[in-house]
Amino acid sequence: MTEPSTETGSFPVIKKNSDIVVGIDGSKGSCCALAWAMQEASLTGQYVNAVYGWTYSWDMGPEPEDEAGWDAIRERITKKLYSWAQIANEGINFDMSKLKLTSVRSSGSAALLRIGQESDQIVVGRRSLNPVARWFFGSVSSSIAEHSHVPVTVVRVRNYQENAVTENIHHALSDDLESEPTASRPIVVGIDGSECSLRALAFAAHAARIEKRPLKVLYCWQIKTLDTDPAQGIPSEEEAQSIAESKVAQWIEKAEIPSDVLVRAHAFHILPGKGMVSASEDAERVVIGSRGLSGFDARLLGSVSQYVLENAKSTVTIVH
Repeated sequence: MTEPSTETGSFPVIKKNSDIVVGIDGSKGSCCALAWAMQEASLTGQYVNAVYGWTYSWDMGPEPEDEAGWDAIRERITKKLYSWAQIANEGINFDMSKLKLTSVRSSGSAALLRIGQESDQIVVGRRSLNPVARWFFGSVSSSIAEHSHVPVTVVRVRNYQENAVTENIHHALSDDLESEPTASRPIVVGIDGSECSLRALAFAAHAARIEKRPLKVLYCWQIKTLDTDPAQGIPSEEEAQSIAESKVAQWIEKAEIPSDVLVRAHAFHILPGKGMVSASEDAERVVIGSRGLSGFDARLLGSVSQYVLENAKSTVTIVH
């Protein structure tokens, strides 16, 4: 397959040997993640590396005493991985010769972070844990998104709801679908002018181009984030909205998005996390940059990317 052109300087380049690495363990979520990765790779021509991190357990029988025994276990795991891949590939027609199967005796998250560190992106499924269970057992997807140095895409099942200001976001993002039923759901990217958000914009523009989807650029603003002149006083709601729209237009112009990507910009007076979660209800995928907060800092100061990852109704990509 011909590689996507990358004639603009700010447009991210996909390397020929850069795989899409996806975590798989046989669960429904991981099979959905593998199917998503296969679909993406069928558009880009990339290889998919399905990684299974495993540990020895009682139901695998006595632990082997020689290398031949371990080889038998590896062969059994490889066959199981391939059967999962065949299920995920139904209806996608991904070229299975471009599938790599990697099994590692390690925890799933450690294996993905190690193998995926040179990849184009890491893809994982989202387990549907309730908040209490998530607090006790942790979230593999959140852990990987927090520690990865490459973009992480978390695939999940969509859910719908709307309310108040979020209803305006819903209408703004769903207008195309209502006027043209065959229109594709957009890729939505949140920006705020920071370097990480501009990297997210470039990544989202690339994805929109590859997937032939519209790109919606969302700026969720607060008065304190507009960086207005204190000497001018606090702007009115209308003035602030105008300032926000001007800012997002400047950021898009700076990104030099190719002309064949349909872009629409929106600015809403809402907390960024809530705005992006609301947008996810009508998006194919949301893309957001991560400022690198982790652990105690993220819990103390709050992390928009983590909030979106935990609450979005669509697939999420975190760009570092």
